[in-house]
Amino acid sequence: MPLCIVPTPVGNLEDMTPRGLRMLEEADFIACEDTRSSLPLLRRFNISKPLVAYHAFNEKGKAEAILERLLSGEKGAIISDAGTPGISDPGYEIIRRCIEAGVGITVLPGPTAFVPALVLSGLPPYPFLFYGFLPDKHGDRERTILSVASLPWTLVFYVSPHKVSKHLLHLHDILGDRKAALVREISKIYEEARRGTLSTLAESVRDGVKGELVLIVEGAAPAPAGEGWREKAEELVERGVSSREVVKMLSEEYGVSKNDVKSFLFQQESSAPEHRE
Repeated sequence: MPLCIVPTPVGNLEDMTPRGLRMLEEADFIACEDTRSSLPLLRRFNISKPLVAYHAFNEKGKAEAILERLLSGEKGAIISDAGTPGISDPGYEIIRRCIEAGVGITVLPGPTAFVPALVLSGLPPYPFLFYGFLPDKHGDRERTILSVASLPWTLVFYVSPHKVSKHLLHLHDILGDRKAALVREISKIYEEARRGTLSTLAESVRDGVKGELVLIVEGAAPAPAGEGWREKAEELVERGVSSREVVKMLSEEYGVSKNDVKSFLFQQESSAPEHRE
């Protein structure tokens, strides 16, 4: 393939895969987020290739230049400072442009921080929502948290050590004191998983914390079953939503059993005017 997306270790250089190394060796050039971060990795494995600085501030312009090189027949590889390019790191723009231009792409499996953090958290690993970094501005962050507050899925965020205390408290204010885990320094010597609630984690970082952080937060508890689900079922049916979808949506939102919803819908259908004798 003309373009290969190569994940790089998030902490331990032993996590670099043989296939990833081979793809870097076969590339005519390597696009990297920061040459200062990438050079030690490449030197460690005796890889010497022309480097193209490709980061958040020059992504669109560099994407065009990289695309031209690929279209001319060169092979390229993209790496980030750590982890998989395109996951909260540059890479999406060039991938999108290559797809539009019909350039072949392959993405290697490999290191990323949020998957081991999710498993280490002890919270339900699926379904989950990976959000990435929360917005810096208070209002934007509040709208983001509110948009995911009612989801019953485990929530996954990347957090800066300089902002983690503020963000934990903000999440606590909106979500309540949910179970959570703060995982830091994945695959490094000081790897650690702090488990508790949002309030206990906020207290644990009050005096500061170092390292790369992933925050895992418990999803919303199902709303208690009540009379409201029947009215909601009727409303959804009137809007043309299929019975199957109505059953799925109400069981997730209200915590009512699927059989109860099916029974109610059957009764409503049987008592409709066209079914009466």
